[in-house]
Amino acid sequence: MRENSADYREIFLNDIPLMDVRAPVEFDKGAFPLARNLPLMNDLEREKVGTCYKQHGQQAAIELGHQLVCGQTRQDRIDAWSEFARSRPQGFLYCFRGGLRSQLTQQWLKNEAGIEYPRVLNGYKALRTYLMDVTEKAVLECDFVLVGGLTGSGKTEVLAKLGNALDLEGHANHRGSSFGKHATGQPAQISFENALSIDILKKRAAGLNQFVIEDEGRAVGSRAIPLTLFQGMQQYPLVWLEEPFENRVERILKDYVVDLCAEFIAVHGIEQGFGQFAAQLRQSLGSIVKRLGGERYQRLSAVMDSALDEQERLGAVDLHRGWISGLLSEYYDPMYAYQRDSKGPRIEFSGEQPAVIEYLKHRQQRTA
Repeated sequence: MRENSADYREIFLNDIPLMDVRAPVEFDKGAFPLARNLPLMNDLEREKVGTCYKQHGQQAAIELGHQLVCGQTRQDRIDAWSEFARSRPQGFLYCFRGGLRSQLTQQWLKNEAGIEYPRVLNGYKALRTYLMDVTEKAVLECDFVLVGGLTGSGKTEVLAKLGNALDLEGHANHRGSSFGKHATGQPAQISFENALSIDILKKRAAGLNQFVIEDEGRAVGSRAIPLTLFQGMQQYPLVWLEEPFENRVERILKDYVVDLCAEFIAVHGIEQGFGQFAAQLRQSLGSIVKRLGGERYQRLSAVMDSALDEQERLGAVDLHRGWISGLLSEYYDPMYAYQRDSKGPRIEFSGEQPAVIEYLKHRQQRTA
């Protein structure tokens, strides 16, 4: 039999499968990328047992748990655990602290299915604490550089061409701006932080100690960048990406209209997909109405409505360039120009995409 493990680094570095026996409500608040939720108790059962524990103590809570999870319900859960364990023999199971729930799961698996399956010592809490420490240490020990640039300049494309990039927007499933939502939702805050930490862990294990990240605000969509990392981002050197206005318009057209529409249709089907895409685009513009001002909002909104109407009828997207150009020149560019001026002393290089990529690769080699 494999031993229970406290080697959290090994678990995350090797993408070891994890069976999470916490209740769904706990899992939804935060989980690990390769964890699967196969709870010992559902949310209602956990709530009842928790209340019993507070009122009558541990033994009474254990007895109630056995009463609630019995018969066919118990067998169904053992069957699900057995399937997971047999198909993932290298994995581990865990509960919140590695206590009663994971030990009971181990016991039932062994007694009822003949499977001895190890658990993570100290459970989810220890795994989570370990990952938080990974990010904290990286901020203290590693070199970071930011990539900035006007909206649509292709910062994400630069990151994709670098082996030492940390894609905050990718982990947050959001493009960062008011228009940045995808057709699928964002991960939980804790899940976002966990995925980022695992990315850092793997890159550091591969010998990387310098990271490139996009210059972001405090939050990517509704997911907050870990505080110590964000605080560091206010001091890190900056590389500024230059891109002609026309290219930026075309990139936004592709990312926020063509590709985003395709995302919604892939998720929701042709009939509902376009309607939800159009509603989100309008909602995104509406979210900055106060900053745009009433007259400018009404004007850009009318252009967007015409563009969406033509896109729905004919599949053409040409009219979208109207509101995109207006939004860039009248709103985003002045805002980013102000930000660039305020961050000017930290800008160590600026150029178009090929030059920026070459500079960042050379910078990595120079500081390795």
